[in-house]
Amino acid sequence: MKISIIYSSRTGKTERVAQLIKEGVERVKGIDVKLMNLQDENSIDKDFINNSDGIIFGTPTYYANIAWELKKWIDESTEYKLEGKLGATFATANSIAGGADIALLTIVNHLMVKGMMVYSGGVAFGKPKTHIGYVHINEICENEAENARIFGERIANKVNKIF
Repeated sequence: MKISIIYSSRTGKTERVAQLIKEGVERVKGIDVKLMNLQDENSIDKDFINNSDGIIFGTPTYYANIAWELKKWIDESTEYKLEGKLGATFATANSIAGGADIALLTIVNHLMVKGMMVYSGGVAFGKPKTHIGYVHINEICENEAENARIFGERIANKVNKIF
């Protein structure tokens, strides 16, 4: 099983959260996971993405919107085999009023158009309660770091269950 984590990060905050989510994915045996920062074209591994069972998309939030690099990648992703894969989302924001949930919904809409299944990580499992995807506000403390890891672990477990 493979999971790609595709994200955009200019300041390093979204990248740090992506790394924590990767640590959570790695808690599940049998999952190969790779980080791909859209700021670094050399990190994008087309074969790994095409062979992934799940893809987690991450973005910083800009006034309730996603990073332009992620939007561009999604728009131009016709050469990637996304249909039938499990998709999940995460966002970072400086404020709870920054519109991260709206940004996540934007990604979810694109994933559904691409034929992906979408999994939020769920509120039924308790903390972290993720409605649309994982949202990280402000600085990373250890409690929030663990929430990001749990989110990654949940996505990996769901990939194992489905595929």
